[in-house]
Amino acid sequence: MSEQKESSVLFSLKELMTLEEDRIREEEVEKERLAREEMERKAAAEKAAREAEEARIRAEEEARRAEEQRRREETARLEAIQIAEVERAKQEAQHKAQMEALSAQQAHEAQLASLAQDKGTKRLRMWVGIISFLLVAGGITAGILWKNASERAAAEKAAVEAEKRAFEERLGQLQREFESAKKKEEALSDRLKSVKDEAERQKIQMELEKAKQERQAAATTFRGVQQKKPAGGGGGKKCDCPPGDPLCACF
Repeated sequence: MSEQKESSVLFSLKELMTLEEDRIREEEVEKERLAREEMERKAAAEKAAREAEEARIRAEEEARRAEEQRRREETARLEAIQIAEVERAKQEAQHKAQMEALSAQQAHEAQLASLAQDKGTKRLRMWVGIISFLLVAGGITAGILWKNASERAAAEKAAVEAEKRAFEERLGQLQREFESAKKKEEALSDRLKSVKDEAERQKIQMELEKAKQERQAAATTFRGVQQKKPAGGGGGKKCDCPPGDPLCACF
């Protein structure tokens, strides 16, 4: 009887151990499942973030390309308009010269027809033909000369504009150098007022003198360049600089 009871207890303990082992295995399986789901969730989030960043970069690149294309098209449109205007002016001048020559020729031909009834008109007709030819040739020559003059004037205007832009950029650079030297001088003057150490004061004083020289040199250079303004510059601007301004841009 006692052996049967002991066997029953052992069986119960084994069953409990089996249940506990099953529970532990289930917990491990559940942990692995949760860990796997967490890894998959993180991977999905990282993938979504990468795809969003790539989409943003692509969108920015497409926007940049679209803007560049728009600028190129606008530049091409403006150039086409300018070329069309120049060509139209050339054609109008040539047409006008041809019409004037044709009108002169028709007038002389009418005069020739009225004199054809008179004797000895052969010689007159010859001279009228020569004059008509000269008028037509003169009209064509005038058109060519006008075309050459227009092209030369356009080239000269472009050169003047380029020289003017370079001159203004140089003036701007010199003015910035002057302002920088002036600010440096003011800063050193302020520091000199608060420094008590004599050695430091002497050092700052030397730097201040150097800054003054740099400012004066910048102002002198600015005025020298300003006096060498390019042809066609200024445009009659009204001078409203304060008296004594070393960088007055009235030119």
